[in-house]
Amino acid sequence: MAIPPRSGQDVDPKLLEILVCPLTKAPLEYDRARQELISRPARLAFPIRDGIPIMLADEARTLDEAELNERR
Repeated sequence: MAIPPRSGQDVDPKLLEILVCPLTKAPLEYDRARQELISRPARLAFPIRDGIPIMLADEARTLDEAELNERR
């Protein structure tokens, strides 16, 4: 029997509390709709895949000024 993929709502809240940006060590913001963890100082969005945060800079997407402003 195959295990169904986990949704982003299954991300452990305790895990989200302790994760920080791997580049700046700043706290991260959780974007549930986009399934990303946002680092404002690094201007990066780290993806969450199958409920697992991918904390690699190479996997993150760069946020532009408009995206940073819309999240405030």
